[in-house]
Amino acid sequence: MHYHARHGKSSIIDPNAVYLCDAGAQYYDGTTDTTRTMHFGTPTEREKEAYTRVLKGLIALDRAIFPKGATGFALDAFARQFLWNAGLDFRHGTGHGVGSFLNVHEGPMGIGARPAYSEFPLKPGNVISNEPGYYEDGNFGIRIENVIVVKEVKTKNNFGGTPYYGFENVTMVPYCNNLMDKTLLSQEEKSWINAKNKETLEKTQGLVANNELALGFLKRNTQPI
Repeated sequence: MHYHARHGKSSIIDPNAVYLCDAGAQYYDGTTDTTRTMHFGTPTEREKEAYTRVLKGLIALDRAIFPKGATGFALDAFARQFLWNAGLDFRHGTGHGVGSFLNVHEGPMGIGARPAYSEFPLKPGNVISNEPGYYEDGNFGIRIENVIVVKEVKTKNNFGGTPYYGFENVTMVPYCNNLMDKTLLSQEEKSWINAKNKETLEKTQGLVANNELALGFLKRNTQPI
């Protein structure tokens, strides 16, 4: 699941294979942790299905609404359900707390099947990763990771006076249109992707305006689907 480069034995980026990049940095106003999976050629149907099921799980968790007191243990299935529907899964947590100038994997809160995640309810202001994936040993690996922030949301009802929470996605990096199987996406999911693509383009194109290669990549991967 995690690639380690070795001198003289490093893999070469192949335009005909899946490329997974997990990166982050420390800034004065926060820490980033982002993963994108790309394909620069023609992906197989298997790769497209796996990528799309992972993306559907990421979207489901991003859109989740949950009552005060809910834990990441309870929310884990939101991200895995579309993989489970096809008899697939991944062997790591769905999300971890993100520190600021500290350990990028910072607890105690998180999203996953670890028993500890059932002990710490998510609270407004918590910064967490949303990173479902799928991996086939010796073949390919897929992971999509955003940083999300817990926030209070307005709902039609507040059963028992309970506040309800959701997430705000603060990662502005495009997804890989080339790896999406559009037939597996619902209209709501397509609308979510289009809205995020529009927001990403508007907020980041000025940062790469003088870089023709980067701007072209950004525009290609934020086209409406």
